[in-house]
Amino acid sequence: MQRTLMTRREDVVPRWHIVDADGMVLGRLATEVAAVLRGKHLPTYTPSIDNGDYVIVINAEKVRVTGNKYEDKIYYHHTGYPGGIRETSLRHMQERHPERVIEKAVRGMLPKNRLGRDLFRKLKVYSGPHHPHEAQQPTELKLGGTKS
Repeated sequence: MQRTLMTRREDVVPRWHIVDADGMVLGRLATEVAAVLRGKHLPTYTPSIDNGDYVIVINAEKVRVTGNKYEDKIYYHHTGYPGGIRETSLRHMQERHPERVIEKAVRGMLPKNRLGRDLFRKLKVYSGPHHPHEAQQPTELKLGGTKS
């Protein structure tokens, strides 16, 4: 009888990957980064265990979107006060906080529970080409997303 392999937390050895977002489409980048954070690229994938890898995204300010999303895509948040709904366009968010654009896209693709919060902590996004994680010796992650 064939037994199903269930990965345990003690057996997981996370690796570090680096992704250059220069010229990549936001949604395509986010889906592949979310899959790596989740561990779906590994043969030992287990849905209930955090067996994914760390991902460093550099050049977040150079990510691109298709269509009219720069003007039409709106991010909403609420201050907690009555009438406190606030909205920000993608263009404004990209100019002020380019890291948050990728973070919000990836976070929306992760589970909405404790596991998703743990996975999100493994994502490191930087707007420029430099990052403080050289000691982890990250390997370059080849994604299927399109570059211009």
